[in-house]
Amino acid sequence: MVEITCPHCGFSKQIDPGHLPQDATRAHCPKCGQGFALQAEKPVAIVPQAATAEGTSAKRDISPEPAAADLPKAGFWIRVVATIIDAVIVFILQFVLGSLLALTGFATGGINEGAVSNMVILIQIFGYILSFAYYIIFTGHCGQTPGKMALRIKVIRSDGSQISYGRAAFREVPAKFISGIILGIGYLMVAFDEQKQGLHDRMADTYVIKL
Repeated sequence: MVEITCPHCGFSKQIDPGHLPQDATRAHCPKCGQGFALQAEKPVAIVPQAATAEGTSAKRDISPEPAAADLPKAGFWIRVVATIIDAVIVFILQFVLGSLLALTGFATGGINEGAVSNMVILIQIFGYILSFAYYIIFTGHCGQTPGKMALRIKVIRSDGSQISYGRAAFREVPAKFISGIILGIGYLMVAFDEQKQGLHDRMADTYVIKL
């Protein structure tokens, strides 16, 4: 193996001498993209090349993926708009499904003072469960509720990986409860934090990025 180093950026790579064209006189660095002449006294990096359909050669791109911390983050107001969209959708679902639940209950059990009181409590519990399920399922499945899909933003782990259902449940229920119970300061942190993280994002180790 021959170790070849780029004179422009110092990138080095070991190449099998048998893979080097015998008549090669110039090369391009896969890291900085600079072209240079091959010199026997100071070997330099070359890019492994593959013939394209037209018979020309194409450089291989080995640039690393950007770190999650470097991805563009969703700011406070775009997240507010996404939250409003989701709130409207959840309200419609709660109203429609809650009404169907009430009609079914009254049709089977009759209407009286006790039945109405019990039905109100049941509909409230159903509304909370529906709201939690909406945010947890969508966020855990793909990191995006319909509101976030519309605004092209997404929840990811701070290491860049996809968020799980368990982490989504923690972020959407207890973590957001804490962000809201302290006078909403946990949500307002998004407007001032360098990485646009609310308290619930920090607790769940997540970012909200732009796509």
